[in-house]
Amino acid sequence: MALKLKFAAKSDVGRIRKKNDDSAYVGEHLAVLADGMGGHVGGDVASASTVLDLVHLDRAVTADPRNALPDEIQAANLVLNELVGANPKLSGMGTTVTSLLLSGTTLHMAHIGDSRAYRLKNGVFEQISTDHTFVQRLVDEGRISRAEAEIHPHKNVLLRVLGDSDASPELDVQQLEASVGERWMLCSDGLTDAVAVPVIEEIIRSTPDMDQAVNDLVAITLKNGAPDNVTVVMFEIVEDQAPGSDEPARLEPAPDTGQLAIAAEGDVEASASLLRHEISQRPHLLVGSAQLATQTGQIPVVTQHTGERRAAALLTHRSPAARDVLDPIEDSLPHRRWLMPILLTLTAVLVVILGAWGYMWTQTQYFVGPVDGKVAIYKGVPQELGPISLSEIDTVSSVPLEALPEYSRQRVESTIPADSREHAQSIIQELLVTAKQNCPVQVPGSSNNQSTQSPLPAYCQEIMQ
Repeated sequence: MALKLKFAAKSDVGRIRKKNDDSAYVGEHLAVLADGMGGHVGGDVASASTVLDLVHLDRAVTADPRNALPDEIQAANLVLNELVGANPKLSGMGTTVTSLLLSGTTLHMAHIGDSRAYRLKNGVFEQISTDHTFVQRLVDEGRISRAEAEIHPHKNVLLRVLGDSDASPELDVQQLEASVGERWMLCSDGLTDAVAVPVIEEIIRSTPDMDQAVNDLVAITLKNGAPDNVTVVMFEIVEDQAPGSDEPARLEPAPDTGQLAIAAEGDVEASASLLRHEISQRPHLLVGSAQLATQTGQIPVVTQHTGERRAAALLTHRSPAARDVLDPIEDSLPHRRWLMPILLTLTAVLVVILGAWGYMWTQTQYFVGPVDGKVAIYKGVPQELGPISLSEIDTVSSVPLEALPEYSRQRVESTIPADSREHAQSIIQELLVTAKQNCPVQVPGSSNNQSTQSPLPAYCQEIMQ
């Protein structure tokens, strides 16, 4: 039995933000939502670039569905690094990604960040994705409750995102059996921060029409103030009764072969034309900054390598309807086939050079963190590249973690950046003063009075010496 997605989607800038940093795409076999980091100038660029790099996966047959999404998301992360390399003003930009690919009767999911995926199946409504946030880690460790997490001042601090901060981000990947009738919702945190989950569940359960459901969810978010962008994607698993779509997409005029050649060389305007034509061949919805990028032609392409890679993905996985139009490019550019091995070699060399330079830079950085129940100064950055740690212990202080108040202890456990070793030492001194102030006060007096006082904890005796 062939399955496909029946879908709806909507995005809104909200009441406070000046631009929409969310992007989303949903078609008959793919749903992807990305929430760009709004605190950075390139949030909209990051989300749009990532979503547009994945749209070619929306097809009935995928050669390697288990690895398709993770591989393409990692490739999209490399594009973000290229964008930052070409425009340093975009440094620090990032985006969440929550995506599902339907292949056969299996939904393949890849996720990073705090955008969420909820599923209503067999009467059970549940969150399938896991938030990669600081407070979720506290919940997982049993240190705070879910109710406390909702009002925690650092609930939006992300531990994992796509962007130039990590060359190989860790994704959550899983496979789920798809059943006819189950309903999914993907959303940015602009929805869940403004609307209680029980209210969201009630709308999803009680509104048969998905267009009405997404409209209602966005409307109630706006009613509640909408301090952030809000994007909602909803889909149901349905039987694919016949080839083709019940509602054909509006066809974009096909680019000519000259435009295709230019697109393969990385030209932004031609790439936008190729992308619009390709996705117009199938039913879909594109919303948020990705929609604006395709409409205006401002596709985030900054290097020939980036443009060639994106054009190659579209040309390789093009729809049958577009084959006659796109095939001539294969005959008109035979002399360019040797460019790819050279580009791949140069890219590998560049990655090695940048990796070596990056590692040397990390060894000039310092931060304060925990080690064996003590507060320590670390040299490096609090990250890992696979099995390689990018930090080492410089100095272990005499300040015990248990002597610190809860908030200060959490700051240390999540690491405190320092501008230099001297700055790190001053942070240690501040924490020592805080620890002493947190210890019980012993009031001098007679031996009788002293006998009624509780003895100082061992860690307090240690730091009071």
